[in-house]
Amino acid sequence: MGTAKPQSTRLLEGLVIIMQPLVVRAYTAANCLGLGRNALYAALRDRRSGLAPCGFEAVELVTHIGQVPDAELTPLRSDLNDFECRNNRLAQLGMRQDGFEQAVARLRERYDAARIGVFVGTSTSGILQTEIAYRHRDAATGALPPDFRYAHTHNNFSSAQFVQRYLGLTGPAVVVSSACSSSAKVFANAQRMIAAGLCDAAVVGGVDSLCLTTLYGFNSLQLVSTRPCRPFDAERDGISIGEAAGFVLLEKAGDGAAKNELCLLGVGESCDAYHMSTPHPEGLGARLAMQSALNKAGLVTTDIDYINLHGTATRSNDATEGLAVGNLFGSATPASSTKGWTGHTLGAAGIIEAIISMVAVEENFMPGSINTEKIDPAVTIDYLIENRGANVRRVMSNSFGFGGTNCSLIVGRLH
Repeated sequence: MGTAKPQSTRLLEGLVIIMQPLVVRAYTAANCLGLGRNALYAALRDRRSGLAPCGFEAVELVTHIGQVPDAELTPLRSDLNDFECRNNRLAQLGMRQDGFEQAVARLRERYDAARIGVFVGTSTSGILQTEIAYRHRDAATGALPPDFRYAHTHNNFSSAQFVQRYLGLTGPAVVVSSACSSSAKVFANAQRMIAAGLCDAAVVGGVDSLCLTTLYGFNSLQLVSTRPCRPFDAERDGISIGEAAGFVLLEKAGDGAAKNELCLLGVGESCDAYHMSTPHPEGLGARLAMQSALNKAGLVTTDIDYINLHGTATRSNDATEGLAVGNLFGSATPASSTKGWTGHTLGAAGIIEAIISMVAVEENFMPGSINTEKIDPAVTIDYLIENRGANVRRVMSNSFGFGGTNCSLIVGRLH
C-alpha cells in the first residue's frame, strides 16, 4: 500500500482545453442517512449506515435498502399537484434542506430566472406512480385511473420540470438518464451550457426513488445482496438499493474568485459500450473518464487527495474499477466507496457521492468503507476501511453506469 503514485506528465498546452472552474454556492441532500449536509456528515463520521431490511411496499425480497421514511415525504406544494409522486416528493424534500431554495432565489435576483439552468439525473423517475396506476386499472376496460398524470410523474423530463417550477426558474432544462452515471453527467451538461454562454448559473441534481421495478429488476440480474452491501470485500455479493435526492448550485467563477472557494474543477466522460450491463473487464472506459477529468482540470494524479469510488459491491464492477484506478493512480491515493452507508441510489448516486466528496473537502475527512470486512486480495489500491482525517483539497468522484456510460468529477479548492 505504500508505493508511490506514478507521475503523470501534464499534457502539452493546446492539446486539451482546461475548463473554467464553477463555484459551488450551495449543496444539499436527502437520503436514508437523514436530511441535509450535517446529517450526512454525522452518519459518515459516526459510521452509522442507513441500510435496513427491506419493508418497502409489497416487495418480498430478502435484502437491505436505503429508504427515506415515508413520513418525511410530505405532499407537494399546492400549485404543483399535477406532479404528485414519490420521486417528486423526494426532490422537494431535498430542495428544502440547507437553505438551498434561498440560495437559488438570491442568484435568480442577480441573473434573472432565464439565466439559471436546471440539469437533473434520474433512472426511473416516477415509475412507482405508474406501478400504482396499473394496480388500479378499470376492471372492465383496463383503463388507467383518470387522475394518473404520466407526463408529470413517470416521464423522465418531469423531474427537471418539477425542479424548475418549484424554484421559479425558466432557463435551459435537461434530464439525463444514463443509468447510474445520470446525476454525475449533469455536471458536464451544466459546464458546457455555462461555457457556451447559455446560462450564468445552474442547479444540478439527481433524484431516484424506490420502486418495484428496480428492486425486482436488479434481483432478476442476480445483483442484489441479501445483507448490507460490502464494497470491495473479498466476499461481496451484490448491491443494496437506496433512494435519494441531491442538489448543487453552480455559478461561473469570476476573476476575483477566492482561492479557497469550493469548486467543480473537472468533468470527464466516456462510453465504452462494452456490454449492456457489464463493465469493460480492463476498465478502459473508466480510466478514460478519470483521465479526461484530470485533463479538464489541468491536474495530474498526484493532485488528487481522495477518490470516492463507484464501488457497487458487485463482483465485476469493483474488480474492473479497482484495476482502472490502480493502473492510473497506483496504490498511494486513498479511495473508498460510500454505498455501504446509502445503498446504490442509481440515478441519484452521482450527485450524492459528489456531495460526499464536497463534505470530504470541507471537513478534511475521508470516509472508510462501512460493512467491508476483508478487502479483496486482488485489489491493489489504497482502499480505506477506517475513516481517516487528512488535508483534503481535491477529490475525484466516479460514477459508472450500465452500457459503459462513465463519468468522473473533480471537486475541491481553486488553488
